Amino acid sequence: MSQRKTFFESLFDISFASFITVRIIGILYIVAIALVSLGCLALLISSFRSGFGGVVVGLVVTPLAWILQVIGIRVGLESLAASIKTSENTARMLEIMQRQNP
Repeated sequence: MSQRKTFFESLFDISFASFITVRIIGILYIVAIALVSLGCLALLISSFRSGFGGVVVGLVVTPLAWILQVIGIRVGLESLAASIKTSENTARMLEIMQRQNP
């Protein structure tokens, strides 16, 4: 673990000793926001087709749904990243302890 593997070395590491998630989590977040935005846009457009009441409900529900989904995605990705970073730091601590006490 002392050497950092390249992205492709980590991608095809069948022992899962190195992780790629922390490296690509920003891209995953952007893709998730884009998908949620497209879904909410479709919801808003469909609410416009159902008359004035639908427009009012769509203008209230759609932004609320968007922000709640983005918050949920962010919290999930942050907890995933924290778990992986904890694992990496634990492995580093183990390496240091093994070097100090052979």
